[in-house]
Amino acid sequence: MSSSDRQRIERVTGSRRAKLTPAPGTTAEPIPADETADAATEQAAASADPGPNDERMRRDVPPHY
Repeated sequence: MSSSDRQRIERVTGSRRAKLTPAPGTTAEPIPADETADAATEQAAASADPGPNDERMRRDVPPHY
């Protein structure tokens, strides 16, 4: 692995934090390219099925409220 294949640390003027350059072979997209919209809709449909104690969980309030 050569030094050009690695991320570099860049100083940001006027900031206390530095930033990294993008890693080789990555994109700036927040969603992985292999995830599809169909998988997201299947997951949403699966969570819509009511469970045996869903109503109780919705009524319960933590003591600090």
